[in-house]
Amino acid sequence: MRHREQILVVAALVAAFLTPATWAQATAAARWNELLISSIRKDFARPPVHARNLFHISAGMWDAWRAFGGGLPCFVDEHGSPEGMTLQAAREQAISVVTYRLLCSRFAASPGFGTMKPQYDALLAEYGAVGTDTHTAGTDPVAIGNRIAAAMLAALPNDGSNEPNNYANRVYAPVNEPMVVSTGGNPLMPYQNRWQPLALSSYVDQQGNTIPTGFPPFQSPEWGWVTPFSLTPADRTYRLRDAVNWPIWLDPGAPPEFMGATNSTFRKGMEVVLRWSSHLDPTDGVTWDISPGTMGNSPEPSVPSNWINYYDIPNGRPLGTGHAVNPATGLPYAPNVVPRGDFTRSLAEFWADGPTSETPPGHWFSILNKVRDRLSVRRIGGRGPALDPLEWDVKAYLLLGGAMHDAAVCAWSIKGGYDATRPINIIRYMTQRGQTSSPGAGSFSPLGIELVPGQIELVTAASSAAGQRHAHLAGNIGQIAVLAWRGPTVISNPATDTAGVGWILGKYWYPYQRPTFVTPPFAGYVSGHSTYSRAAAEVLTTLTGDAFFPGGIGEYLCAQNQFLVFEEGPSVDVRLQWATYRDAAEQSGLSRIWGGIHPPFDDMPGRAVGRQVAMRAWSHAREIWNTPESCDADINGDGVCNGGDIGPILSLWGSVGDSPAPDLNGDGVIGGADLAVLLGAWGPCVR
Repeated sequence: MRHREQILVVAALVAAFLTPATWAQATAAARWNELLISSIRKDFARPPVHARNLFHISAGMWDAWRAFGGGLPCFVDEHGSPEGMTLQAAREQAISVVTYRLLCSRFAASPGFGTMKPQYDALLAEYGAVGTDTHTAGTDPVAIGNRIAAAMLAALPNDGSNEPNNYANRVYAPVNEPMVVSTGGNPLMPYQNRWQPLALSSYVDQQGNTIPTGFPPFQSPEWGWVTPFSLTPADRTYRLRDAVNWPIWLDPGAPPEFMGATNSTFRKGMEVVLRWSSHLDPTDGVTWDISPGTMGNSPEPSVPSNWINYYDIPNGRPLGTGHAVNPATGLPYAPNVVPRGDFTRSLAEFWADGPTSETPPGHWFSILNKVRDRLSVRRIGGRGPALDPLEWDVKAYLLLGGAMHDAAVCAWSIKGGYDATRPINIIRYMTQRGQTSSPGAGSFSPLGIELVPGQIELVTAASSAAGQRHAHLAGNIGQIAVLAWRGPTVISNPATDTAGVGWILGKYWYPYQRPTFVTPPFAGYVSGHSTYSRAAAEVLTTLTGDAFFPGGIGEYLCAQNQFLVFEEGPSVDVRLQWATYRDAAEQSGLSRIWGGIHPPFDDMPGRAVGRQVAMRAWSHAREIWNTPESCDADINGDGVCNGGDIGPILSLWGSVGDSPAPDLNGDGVIGGADLAVLLGAWGPCVR
């Protein structure tokens, strides 16, 4: 017997908790990170806030670890003494104290705090400390942890997030009145390119929390004022709008606009959203091989605005060719054929992170934890000496936490700065007004939607006659019909019902989401999922020194008729698979198109911003770790830059991108320039 609303659609490669055996063997950092992820699942769904929590708590762990030797501080420069303990035990205790304090502060008002607080207390006790011990004098690990936490809790509320006022907006106000979802259409939207809230009788966020007042306000539009991890003032520009100078980090430029100079690009993006909504039917007879042998490895456009050449728009998916072989086995990937509608629905829900979600930044921490457990040797960048598990964890968490935080700062600064519309609002607006393809046909309006035969059509007397495709829409002559997911209104029991795909009136179109959620409470451009996921994928690639998941594959099973939350399905087991971290990030971005949340022009710029974030986070983290660049050439980790490091370069000569470790100069190609770097560093590697 299943309980759908309690099923953890965890959007990760791990279960909610580590197994007892793994839990006992995990480092203190890993165990506290799992409690942090669980706390996020039980809190309100606020991706930027939780990206900040993940970063700050990871930074606190790092500062506690390095207080006993090694590297530079991220926030607080402390120096401790083991005080009769082993160095490892002292670090574990200091990490535990600082994390305990930060968790108790950050999640004190969380709806899950009553459940999580006893777990915090129990884990703290395992490391020989108690929450009532608040002493700060001395150099012992408890004092060090208390001082670091106190300093962070005193300073960080002033980072621009407005944490003391529960992150409330200070200057942002929507220019459009809410759209009433249940009535259909969108009659009042004077600012069609601007964000519009929704009016719902009850809103349930992606963590499963009911918000009785309905759709919440725009979440974190002022996040551009938050202090980043690795971004510099050179990465920030300003945009004047509504008498406010909005800071925008790594500005990708303005999104396409409805009825503006980029009207055709805007309309094409929304057309893709509608057309891909017709791909959500598992009974349409279309099957796909979703193995890494045919999916992924897609050539992205060098300019994000050229996204139209990246997608197979009529059929779905990018124009990638997949990977010829699994590099870990040397064998082709086994076929993985499933109904397209099961893949698209599972993908949309997997990456949607809800309910009981750790949100996208926490999701990628879960992936990192699973990847770490599969690594036979833990090195930074796939090169240099093997690290002990605790050192690897605190370094990896600081890097990924900083990248996720900066991804949030960038993406939400862009969302707040451009305040762009969502598909649910503008698609209903256009379809209610008619068609703009033919002035001589009925229901013409310049504000209408372009017609696409077989996908977006005008209901006519002929098309709605008995036995015709629009027969069930008789009485709606002159209105716009779309071939799309039929929406939550046709689902009485999510445990047994499937909406399927059919012709519906466009003014009643729904994204593939729950009726109590509909769309996230913030602007569309750019996609947060795409920004987070691409940043994380680049971080994992650089951190591990390998673009591929350990063993050449990462996967997650969406069990038949057990996985989907707001309708029955999938109709078969769907095993999501990715060869590389970038392939996984790509599917995260695609899932939001099938989910009706983003058009493609939100996806591609988000990926581009994510790549830039990852590069900056990697560089800054290395400075904090105090990792000498000269040691990068020690590819095999034997402590010497010599002939043993030539082999990896020669074996991958001419390859692009997938093996960062031998790419010593970072130009994306392994060749003579990398050999020159090795020769220049010849000799012992001094760390």
